[in-house]
Amino acid sequence: MNNLKIVRRANKLTQEKVAELLGVERSTYTRYETGAIQPDNDKLKKLASIYNVTVDFLLGVDGKTIAEKRMAIPLLGAVPAGTPIEAIEDVEEYIDIYPRFVKHGELFALRVQGDSMEPDLRTGDIAIIEKQDYIDNGDIAVVRVNGDDDVTLKRVKINTRGLMLIPSNPAYDPVFFDSDQVSSLPVTIIGKVIEIRRRL
Repeated sequence: MNNLKIVRRANKLTQEKVAELLGVERSTYTRYETGAIQPDNDKLKKLASIYNVTVDFLLGVDGKTIAEKRMAIPLLGAVPAGTPIEAIEDVEEYIDIYPRFVKHGELFALRVQGDSMEPDLRTGDIAIIEKQDYIDNGDIAVVRVNGDDDVTLKRVKINTRGLMLIPSNPAYDPVFFDSDQVSSLPVTIIGKVIEIRRRL
């Protein structure tokens, strides 16, 4: 029931608070979110009431909008479109997303920093990210380099020899990691960019 986590975060509620409203232990509610167990019909109806959505939506069989309440995702901070630097983990604010994104998995947003992806992405743009550890060749992704919290935003191409991070700005050179480096550093995909927002 991945939608439980989405709507809980959209409503800015903690697992502890929802568990309290439901009258269950937090550990029980956590198992609802992970899909380890499923709430009974009464609990499902109560959850739907708490989140102002349909039971079908919670069960993942209704891809329609979240009723009346806005869908929001956390803006975690800045991600460089240049040399990798440490990503900010703290939530700066929550931003609205369009109802069509309800069908996606876990989403978060990052603020673009740097000019290596211009003109596609500019400093100050908000990148909407779907958390996943794979991408199709040519997708723009958030990539963790060196196995720590250093991340960068680049177009990614993968082949049998390794992985290449490709800037859009011709002033920057692509960076290639061979298969051994991808494993040893490591270099990992954090998520795929599915939308960019820009203020004019």
